[in-house]
Amino acid sequence: MGHAERHAATDFDADSWAARFTLLSDPTRLRIVAEMHAHPGSTVAELASAIGITENAASQSIRALRDQGWVRSEKVGRRVHYELVGDAIVHRILHDIIGVGHITRGQGHDHAHP
Repeated sequence: MGHAERHAATDFDADSWAARFTLLSDPTRLRIVAEMHAHPGSTVAELASAIGITENAASQSIRALRDQGWVRSEKVGRRVHYELVGDAIVHRILHDIIGVGHITRGQGHDHAHP
């Protein structure tokens, strides 16, 4: 009994969770994460335009997300396309906690969560 049972409540990777929450604590990064989730393969220009920021600001946020392994890029010709790395935790944060739905350009919501 005793110590082992009391320790179980803190048996999680606090550093990893704190890093996730730190990344999501910035409104611009959070908007970019949500936009990339809704529109995988977007370019910096598309992301910046969609959330109403400069391309430079979008690039800075994307860099921070890439440094943490949240975003991957693919170069197609001269354009670089970005998408979120499949992270079930980030997906649940976006959907279950924030309530983000999937949006298809020009078609409204594919689905929304209650």
